[in-house]
Amino acid sequence: MEKAKIFIDGSEGTTGLRIHERFAGRDDIELLTISKELRKEKKERARLINQSDITFLCLPDDAAKESVSLIENDKVRVIDTSTAHRTCEGWAYGFPELSEVHRKQIREGERVAVPGCHATGFISLVYPLVSSGMLSRDYPVSAFSLTGYSGGGKKMIAEYESSGRLPELDSPREYALSQKHKHLKEMKAVTGLNREPLFSPIVADYYSGMVVTLPLYNDYLKGSPSPERLCRFFEEYYEGEPFIKVMPFGGEGKGMMAGNACAGWDGLRIFVTGNEERVTLHAQFDNLGKGASGAAIQCLNLMLGCEESRGLSL
Repeated sequence: MEKAKIFIDGSEGTTGLRIHERFAGRDDIELLTISKELRKEKKERARLINQSDITFLCLPDDAAKESVSLIENDKVRVIDTSTAHRTCEGWAYGFPELSEVHRKQIREGERVAVPGCHATGFISLVYPLVSSGMLSRDYPVSAFSLTGYSGGGKKMIAEYESSGRLPELDSPREYALSQKHKHLKEMKAVTGLNREPLFSPIVADYYSGMVVTLPLYNDYLKGSPSPERLCRFFEEYYEGEPFIKVMPFGGEGKGMMAGNACAGWDGLRIFVTGNEERVTLHAQFDNLGKGASGAAIQCLNLMLGCEESRGLSL
């Protein structure tokens, strides 16, 4: 069997490095590499992109757009981990568990955009509710997200891991206070909401893992479902999906939800907590796993027609 030629444009970044690590031991991949001296040279990048079967883009948005413009070989397929193409026409959204349409578009797609980490958690909870009609598109949705500092990339990792770091890094910090977080656009577009949600992300002093939480009033949902019924709803929606695990109603442990509980794992866990009047839905996963490189490899596996979980930790 001929090996698929894979190039990672932006292999030195956090996501690129994690994608590279996940190819260890795979005999169906031929990894095209670029020397450190030439990794920013347009001509060399273009040569390798056009030589590949599939290119991963692990770059800032503008650089990702430039890389797409370098494609001359119409057989080259692209998996973009940046924000650049997530709501663009002609790009498949890389979250196969949402529907069979999403999975088919990824499997057959020439251009696939990997979801953002916060967006992954949010969409895993909101998309099923909206698509089923249980949650109105007009509902004034709000959400918050707790994440490890690796989500901020190399610069933030260096800040948190430096010996002389600022005291404020010892404490969780809210950010994106202007309500202009870069994931809001896909949160609205993919779920079908009429407005962008109110969204408050929080970064804390641990490396990886995250929890996205969605609070809801039961009586604003169609049929005023109990929290137990909501839990069954998600179990039925994601039945047979190995990457999505719906947990028993009420959470686990001592009434706490840890941000780092899924670090190193490539799946996503959904919890329903609360009572008959108010519920909170939680998506717990690794921002570097299902929230980034793990999702990218899952999309690759679909595009190659091999086992969806190959090379991943479930």
